[in-house]
Amino acid sequence: MSKLILTSAGFDNKRIASKFKELINMPMNKIRVLFIPTAAITKEQKLVIPLCKQELIDMDIKEENIDVYDFDRIIDDSEICNYNAIYVCGGDTQYLLDRFNENKLDLNIFLDNGGTYIGVSAGSIVLAQNLDNNLNYINCILNVHRKLGNKIGIIDTTSCPTIDITDNQAILINENNIEIIE
Repeated sequence: MSKLILTSAGFDNKRIASKFKELINMPMNKIRVLFIPTAAITKEQKLVIPLCKQELIDMDIKEENIDVYDFDRIIDDSEICNYNAIYVCGGDTQYLLDRFNENKLDLNIFLDNGGTYIGVSAGSIVLAQNLDNNLNYINCILNVHRKLGNKIGIIDTTSCPTIDITDNQAILINENNIEIIE
């Protein structure tokens, strides 16, 4: 059961935050989040990390239920399934993808166990076809932070289209349905 939200700017758009709450379908104060800031490697990128974490706290997720993971160790399948959500911050996409591949973090086990993945910028792009050895969750090239995004609605990804999303949009993958929401 795949539940993914791929964004440019996280939950800046409160309707996207509401969609997350709907997908997660449990009290927010009970949610456990694996928070991955790894892509933020420059000084400017690191300044955004506290804002990303704060938007989770602002959704009533308890700070003590947010565990920071920076690919500093291997997480096994049983541990990853203890989380309800994985939130992956933006930054350097290639660096993030390399860490995912080196550490072999198994998102399939997590998603099959009912977890929800939230990607922000680079955290979204690593799931698309932009780079070699990508995580291959969506058959398209994904461009984030665009002034003009694709039209809202269902997306046919069979021919590997290029999808543009604004900071106010997200790609929602729920089961086999893929759509742009706003």
